[in-house]
Amino acid sequence: MALKFYNTLTRKKQNFKPLHDKRVGLYTCGPTVYNYAHIGNLRTFIFEDILQKTLEYNGYAVKRVINITDVGHLTSDADTGEDKIEKEAQKEKKSVWDIAKFYTIAFLKDIKELNIKKPLVIVPATKTINDQIKIIKILINKKYAYETSKAIYFDIAKFKNYNKLSHQPLSKKITAARAEVIEDPEKKHPADFVLWFKLADRYKNHIMRWVSPWGLGFPGWHIECSAISTKYLGQPFDIHTGGVDHIGTHHTNEIAQSEAAFKKPLANFWLHGEFLLINKDKMAKAEGNFITLEVLKNRGFDPLSFRYLTLTAHYRSKLNFTWKSLQAAQNAYENLRETVLVIKNEIKNQKSHPTGDHPKGEKTDFEKYKKQFLSYINDDLNMPKAVALLWDIIKSKKINAKTKYSLIIDFDKIFGLNLNKVKTEEISSLVLKLVKEREKYRQEKNFSQSDKLRKKIESLGWLVEDTTSGPKLKKK
Repeated sequence: MALKFYNTLTRKKQNFKPLHDKRVGLYTCGPTVYNYAHIGNLRTFIFEDILQKTLEYNGYAVKRVINITDVGHLTSDADTGEDKIEKEAQKEKKSVWDIAKFYTIAFLKDIKELNIKKPLVIVPATKTINDQIKIIKILINKKYAYETSKAIYFDIAKFKNYNKLSHQPLSKKITAARAEVIEDPEKKHPADFVLWFKLADRYKNHIMRWVSPWGLGFPGWHIECSAISTKYLGQPFDIHTGGVDHIGTHHTNEIAQSEAAFKKPLANFWLHGEFLLINKDKMAKAEGNFITLEVLKNRGFDPLSFRYLTLTAHYRSKLNFTWKSLQAAQNAYENLRETVLVIKNEIKNQKSHPTGDHPKGEKTDFEKYKKQFLSYINDDLNMPKAVALLWDIIKSKKINAKTKYSLIIDFDKIFGLNLNKVKTEEISSLVLKLVKEREKYRQEKNFSQSDKLRKKIESLGWLVEDTTSGPKLKKK
């Protein structure tokens, strides 16, 4: 079944074909480690994880590379303002190296809690300074870059089709870049972007600094991704991803500098995840309206409930975050875990077939629904349809428990909700929640609801005994 992705470069869905048979090179733009990742950032990383898992589900071996921006990203996504990491170091009274290390560790902890597969290659920008300098030298030699007293710039006038990814009129880019002309009047064009900053003017005391052919300085934000992706994946490679906010500046500049240097496409497919909104505004650290995973946990939410929430919207659609929507996602996720427990107990209490022996009907159902699931995930990662299919299977009375369980576990290779870790022998939080709800109904003398919950608890493998000191549980 054809695997299709919406390619930002061509503005249409295309059949995916890798450059090297069953191997895929995947580059995903990583975090700038000056603060915790907010859940808007994490939505993008979940989308990229689903992309990787979908590729693997289709039999591809994926080499995923991610950068860690630990230098050069200024408070403007263009080339003005303070270095974000230096600014945070001053605020926290720590070294820039300590800030970068602390928030890198925090990011890796977040992705682990969200069951995001750790990328094969994780590269801090500061570990590839020499690689970045090499590309800048090539660009200067090819007349795509020029030097001023303050920086080395990429000359966008020399690169044809500069806006081929963003489709943004250059007039808008010029308006947005006016402040940079004031910063450096030697710039040839307002939209020319920095490849290397010299230690001059506001950056003369920049702490992170390296020797270069142009004197002491530090790299601009964009050059690190070109250096890292080319070093570890070659050029061109298969897929480059990031958030939609990367399209207009960061990814546009990556394409320009990489393709100017090596006269080859940078990547064949460009995939971008849409914003997570809060109060219908973009979630951003700069706006101060961001929520971290730790905040969710402190309010009693399972990180995987947030992952479930992101599955309910297509990655190319905006998703408005509310506490109400997260609570609904947590309820759905708990119901899903509860269902898995019920199904496992049902299988346990039945006379199971010999291991690996599926009756014809079971195997047919399994293949039928797996094929349908594959058609959804292969259609540009349509998670909402895939999740709806999962619930249809769960609610169906025509599919037996063993087949349901096999399908749930198979689908969860993509969903990443750890449903294979639900254990029947443990008193889960789901059972305890049901016991608490049942006791509430019992105290209210709502015996009809109380009895329904008792039966539900029994289906999960537990008996409830009502005592003067409260309900007691024992294994069925």
